[in-house]
Amino acid sequence: MLLSLIALHFALGVTAAWWVRLLGRNAFLVVAIAPAIGFGWLLTLAPAVQSGSAFVEVTPWIRSLAVSLSFHVGLLQWLLALLVTGIGVVVLAYCRWYFTNPPARTLGLLVAFAGAMLGLVTADDLVVLYVFWELTTVFSYLMIGHDSSRRANRAAATTALIVTTTGGLAMLVGIVTFGTLTGTFRLQAILAAAPEGPAPTAAALLMLVGAMSKSALAPFHFWLPGAMAAPTPISAYLHAATMVKAGVYLVAALAPVFAGVLFWRETLTILGATTMILGGWRSLRQTDLKLLLAYGTVSQLGFVTMLVGIGTQAAGQAGLAMLLAHALFKAALFLTVGVVDVTTGTRDITKLTGLARRMPLLAVASGLAAASM
Repeated sequence: MLLSLIALHFALGVTAAWWVRLLGRNAFLVVAIAPAIGFGWLLTLAPAVQSGSAFVEVTPWIRSLAVSLSFHVGLLQWLLALLVTGIGVVVLAYCRWYFTNPPARTLGLLVAFAGAMLGLVTADDLVVLYVFWELTTVFSYLMIGHDSSRRANRAAATTALIVTTTGGLAMLVGIVTFGTLTGTFRLQAILAAAPEGPAPTAAALLMLVGAMSKSALAPFHFWLPGAMAAPTPISAYLHAATMVKAGVYLVAALAPVFAGVLFWRETLTILGATTMILGGWRSLRQTDLKLLLAYGTVSQLGFVTMLVGIGTQAAGQAGLAMLLAHALFKAALFLTVGVVDVTTGTRDITKLTGLARRMPLLAVASGLAAASM
């Protein structure tokens, strides 16, 4: 089922240009069917997941390397997949209003990204997870640089690509190390019988490097504010609700077993706290609403990563609650900024006043989202 769902996303992404020619802006509503189906299917798993069971799907792939298209949906994966699909539906529907002339390229990349992100948070084989990990990086690069005529877009896209790919390569070394040591790339099998010693410790820390670069922790934090050169719906989906949560997801998946390895908690505590303070301080100096939210996102990612990295059940539950809340309120705030930008023609807070009187419903929605934050 999962493999078919992911394939549906990619199929709609490949045929996006045809849908746009046929339906215009309504094409966004058509491709939203894929994440909507995924969201509905995930809801049917709720009783099993909440009772402690997991959905497992395995399809053989590279037999000589013991790599399979294996997926595992436990509580953590279920929660992340619900965010990916649910917010994906909302953002695609929002794009139908946001884009006057629907860009087929952006439409195709968005729905393909949703499929790659769904694969990332449910993949149980670490090699497959890495494939989806890098696909999200490539799709993010292409969407940040959607207007290649603008130097700011090109520079921001290149920076994001270099930083996240470098972290991904470090993670790949960790994946290969785990596979060599354990004879399997299945994440659940590795966690069930985690090896001990210097090599597994190094592998876990290399996985941590990939997670920190993806979730914009210091010293990798600088790429995320630059990514705000992308259209606002893309910022809401990729850089607030989903892609930046990939690193948090990886830390949350590994922490219960590897939080005790040398330097794990120390690294996440120091860098998470540094990111939280640095992002919060920088956000207070911004006058562009998107940059203000971007630095706030950097700050909150540091906080969430620090929480889930502790590795205890209580901290893990607190981290997941914050992760869910952050995805919801920050996506809502970014979409609010998109409405303000399109309506007023500016995101500069020094030039904006009296919006609550002009847009009372938007003021209530953004007020609730800010209160949640």
